[in-house]
Amino acid sequence: MPTLEFVRSEIERMRVQVSRQRKEMLQLQRAGIPTNSAEALLQRMLNKIDTLCADRDRMKAALPKPKGKVLGGRKW
Repeated sequence: MPTLEFVRSEIERMRVQVSRQRKEMLQLQRAGIPTNSAEALLQRMLNKIDTLCADRDRMKAALPKPKGKVLGGRKW
């Protein structure tokens, strides 16, 4: 099972890849080259990011919540 930090880093890595993919698609469109396969790849990448975000949120919710303290450390 991947850790929370791993999932977060994977999300960030995928977002960088999506950005690069979009730039490459713009270059292809400017050159007049069809981008159907690139658009399909981009959609799969975005779906993967959504899945990772859901996993991250689920893992974050499973972490124990820290107890809140009143300023000065008093417990009421």
